[in-house]
Amino acid sequence: MNADTFERTKRARHLLRSPLIVLATTALPLFLTGCDMDSSDDSGGIPSAGISSTENASDKTKQISSEIYDLIGVKGKLSEPGPGVHECDGKDKDRFFQAYHPWSLVPPSAASLDGVMERLKTDLPRSGWKIMSYGRDSSRNRNVSLTADNDKKKFSVNITHFAKDDPPMLMVEVVSGCYEVPEGQHVETF
Repeated sequence: MNADTFERTKRARHLLRSPLIVLATTALPLFLTGCDMDSSDDSGGIPSAGISSTENASDKTKQISSEIYDLIGVKGKLSEPGPGVHECDGKDKDRFFQAYHPWSLVPPSAASLDGVMERLKTDLPRSGWKIMSYGRDSSRNRNVSLTADNDKKKFSVNITHFAKDDPPMLMVEVVSGCYEVPEGQHVETF
């Protein structure tokens, strides 16, 4: 690993531990609007994702992240942290949880990300995603951000293009609806 790659990896790891990711991890469930989703629970508008073990939900979250990566269509350095789980607000934390997976993509060049957000805005709906919000954020850099829900899969994704960062990157947060563990099991956190 050369010094440049090391620095990019170090920065991506730092960003994943930054308040931005902590905020995204706690705030993104608010974006999981599920306007068309059949929600039979009381978890603050977060749709029920059904019954699953934390391990199976984690595997499903990895699969959704992989599908998003394929739709992005840009190769580059990916951050290493895998999926995690957190409690569903207002629900029994031993029985209900959401799976999430924050990750970043640092491309080989800034030009690799040119037009990617516009393309995702078009391509995500073709793959069953509904664009819930799209546009520039209120930061000094006016980053482009997109939030989409997949009613069928009970997942939401938020993608932000940090074009003016050094290095430029995409930050992606995939989060599920609210799962319930099978009878006799409890939520395993990791």
